[in-house]
Amino acid sequence: MADWNYEFFWKEILNQMIEELGEQEFSRWFTLLEYLGATENTISLGVPSNFYREEVKRRYKTRIEEKLKMVIEKDIGLVFEIVQQQPKKTMVQSNPEAPTTDTTGECKEKKEKPDSALSYQMTYRDVSSVPSAHTTTKRHPQLKADYTFDAYVIGDNNSFAANAAIAIAKNPGVTYNPFFLYGGVGLGKTHLLQAIGNYVYANAPETKIVYINTETFLNEYVDALKEKNMSSFKKKYRYVDVLLMDDVHFVQEKEGLQEELFHTFNTLYESNKQIVFTCDRPATELKKISDRLRSRFERGLNIDLQPPNYETRYAILKKKAESKNVVIPDDVLALISKNVSSNVRDLEAALTTLIAYADLVGKIITVEIAHQQLKDLFATPKQINMSIDIIQRVVADYFKITPDDLKGKKKSQNVVFPRQLAIYISREITEFSTTEIGQAFGGRDHTTAMHSCNKIRERIQTDPTLDSTIQSLIRMIKESNGKR
Repeated sequence: MADWNYEFFWKEILNQMIEELGEQEFSRWFTLLEYLGATENTISLGVPSNFYREEVKRRYKTRIEEKLKMVIEKDIGLVFEIVQQQPKKTMVQSNPEAPTTDTTGECKEKKEKPDSALSYQMTYRDVSSVPSAHTTTKRHPQLKADYTFDAYVIGDNNSFAANAAIAIAKNPGVTYNPFFLYGGVGLGKTHLLQAIGNYVYANAPETKIVYINTETFLNEYVDALKEKNMSSFKKKYRYVDVLLMDDVHFVQEKEGLQEELFHTFNTLYESNKQIVFTCDRPATELKKISDRLRSRFERGLNIDLQPPNYETRYAILKKKAESKNVVIPDDVLALISKNVSSNVRDLEAALTTLIAYADLVGKIITVEIAHQQLKDLFATPKQINMSIDIIQRVVADYFKITPDDLKGKKKSQNVVFPRQLAIYISREITEFSTTEIGQAFGGRDHTTAMHSCNKIRERIQTDPTLDSTIQSLIRMIKESNGKR
């Protein structure tokens, strides 16, 4: 390492990241990174813990490596090494005498005490060294390995959907075909969709499974038309054993795509191949869609996912904490379960925030600290009295442009992306329809608003740092709204 010194370039990357992320996010994830040295093609960075390493890798590794390639003009990989530090005091601790919560939501006294206080210490393990249930089977390239039925917490809100999905996975093409699963954001539709695929693939790896987001399906369809290669496109989707299609509501107003999906559906259905769709609303509420395609959606089993109830939220948090090998006090889990009732994604965000806080600050997580750190998440997700003007103002200020830019016709990337982001946030945290949101952004129609939301969702899948930026903006918007 002594012959290669990239520290100057590393400092330049840090300067770029603080500009892009802002001081709050930058200080949370970058101040504890330590430049250790380099080889010709790698830079070694010191991190304080396994959890910190995994989060930084997930959120920023790809973006940093892209920036390094630009400034050094060659591919440079990042290597993360845990820097040994003085042992910390227990960061997350539960009171052995504290009441726990049973499945009815009532409190009861713990019957057993731990053998020692170490039972309550936050512990991490190196995920790369622990055998996974998925290592016994080759992973399907399109499916997330952690989207399994084992990792899915079943409650009153989703038991019908989950049990139907399990039945389908055990007998694809035989039971409940097609399967149309609908519900709001963050309720687990994609998890169940991919769990079906993972189960089938694990038990019958020769099965031809295709998972596709409808946006990607559209892009491939358009490309096939342009390249006059529709035969290959049709072959890809009409000769599969299991077709898993996410966010099918995006076929609205796309007549050509609806026609192709209709024929794809018929081919698969008549061949007893399994078809599963997810959607953000019932098929009956889909607008500008052909009656014959809607009838195909309605032909099989249609089930909606509801927000999880208190008991399910508590169980989800407990399971998520266990999967991260961390113990969170029962009273803190109960607090989160009571105050975050919107969806699973918000529950996970609350848990991640507390784990990060404990890891970085080294404090015991108490109810008081949880209240302080999660006060923004505890606010109502959909703000009926939230003004789109506030959203525009905060987003514009964040990206150093003006609200008029967001509402105007400029098409430069430094305006288009913030505009799409502001539209997406407006849809996520207000009750305004896409038509109303489009009007608030310079008289645009609802299809433009929907397109913007879709583009941001797509980008979230490829840019793990974007979700963090969105959450930061939402917090700032809510703070500004509270000061009115």
